[in-house]
Amino acid sequence: MLKNLPKDKRDKLILTVIGTIGVVLGLWYAVVSTMLSSVEAIKKKTDEQKTKVANAQRLVSSVGELQKNLEDGTAKLKTIEQEMASGDMYSWIILTVNKFRADRQVDIPQFSREVRTDVGLFPKFPYKAAVFTIRGTAFFHDLGKFIADFENAFPYTYVQNLELEPANTSNATLTSNPESLAFKMEIVTLINPNTL
Repeated sequence: MLKNLPKDKRDKLILTVIGTIGVVLGLWYAVVSTMLSSVEAIKKKTDEQKTKVANAQRLVSSVGELQKNLEDGTAKLKTIEQEMASGDMYSWIILTVNKFRADRQVDIPQFSREVRTDVGLFPKFPYKAAVFTIRGTAFFHDLGKFIADFENAFPYTYVQNLELEPANTSNATLTSNPESLAFKMEIVTLINPNTL
């Protein structure tokens, strides 16, 4: 059929077909490929939103468990805070130490008033601390056992700045046993914030 056409018309027809194919390919790349990439982007966003919705639904379904964990944590914190120093700090330290040392061979006749201070472990730590200085006498082994047992029994309390000297040279006591030691130490304890 192209052979029957004159050369001039045949060339125009071939150029028209080539031009049409070029325009169709141009439209394909300009319009269709842009639309396909838009469809892919929309599909990706849809998948992301589905993931977010699934995570939100999982979070909403776990609200009961989270609430229970919060209530358990709050109850545990209240129990811990009840073990902390509260009320009249001077009376608290005397009663606590005297009750604890009742069956131990440690003599503690001197207690200082508390000095309140920041804990300084973490920024914005919600608890304050009280520092007490106590003096007494004991044998080395008895004092070491007393301090270890005391710190284990009261996990929110610790001993610092321990000073030891022979009891017979100390002004703190008039003990006659040459093996006895006079001690001075600071007890640092957290204060229950609900009683401040």
